[in-house]
Amino acid sequence: MPAPWTTASSILNRLLAGGTAEERRRQLAPRPPEIEPLPPRIPAGNDHTAGGLDKRRAMLAERGIRTDQLAGRGPEIAPEAMAGNIENHVGFARVPVGVIGPLRINGAHARGDFYVPMATTEGALVASYNRGAYVLSQSGGVAAICLTEAVCRSPCFIFESMSEAGAFLAWTLPQFETLAALASATSRHCRLEDIRTSLIGKDLYLGFDYETGDAAGQNMVTLATEAVCRHLVEHAPVKPVRWYVEGNLSGDKKATMLSYLFARGKKAVAEAVIRRDVLERFIHATPADLFAAWHTSVLGGMQSGSIGSQAHYANALAALFIACGQDAACGWEAPVGLTRLVVTNGGEL
Repeated sequence: MPAPWTTASSILNRLLAGGTAEERRRQLAPRPPEIEPLPPRIPAGNDHTAGGLDKRRAMLAERGIRTDQLAGRGPEIAPEAMAGNIENHVGFARVPVGVIGPLRINGAHARGDFYVPMATTEGALVASYNRGAYVLSQSGGVAAICLTEAVCRSPCFIFESMSEAGAFLAWTLPQFETLAALASATSRHCRLEDIRTSLIGKDLYLGFDYETGDAAGQNMVTLATEAVCRHLVEHAPVKPVRWYVEGNLSGDKKATMLSYLFARGKKAVAEAVIRRDVLERFIHATPADLFAAWHTSVLGGMQSGSIGSQAHYANALAALFIACGQDAACGWEAPVGLTRLVVTNGGEL
């Protein structure tokens, strides 16, 4: 869309930064290493010994880079124990972990009172969720059900023509049992559940949905999908011109309608009835107050183009992912969701 005059002028000022267009062009031009040599690479990148760690830290220290200032000093895990979890290891970013709870869950699978770890440096985040957990628990807890569970990989196969893509798909779909066996052979936790398709001209996307046990399973489904794709390319009577193990239709680490409508991970629903007296005592608001605020937020979210409508699930999920060692980048796709408030006939929320 066109930029307003004031915005366009501001953009121009930032582009030029008080100089001329030619000066900024020279400043932004590439600097080939054969003309301006690069500084040294990080040494001993795959050396997970204390000696390798010392080499990397020494090289950075020579350049005035203090790794201990990332998040202070403290006890460290032996570098050998980090093999497979990090490359070019130089230290630790220490994020404090708080705990909320007890949070009473009356779930279809988990039923009990839970203490939930949250890693963050955002003051008041843990206190806020702790207060919410207390209010929910004082009102009897939260009913929760996991509706669907799937982790998707979406390879793409490129053909010479749309008819070839159709022929490849016609041959592939009846092979489901064979493909599922190939996927399971790569991991005892991986199970192929479904195949979705999208044909864009001569580009065929296949959405492979897997169950991955208790694992997040990002790497698990990549390895399984690669095995399936290689089998398809080798045995199908119609060969693609090229193929990619991920065609970017899975919604991996992005906020998408795909994650909102279906799931990339787990799709859960939760319900709680909060007593009016508890709400007024600890939140200092009535059910009608919160319903009115929720209604306003839904309209605001619609105007912003939000996928779903809620306050910020991302705060809790990012803190939980970091505390539990999950991929924090999935904080892009996981928080798409919807909060719905209703005042009951009995005046509760």
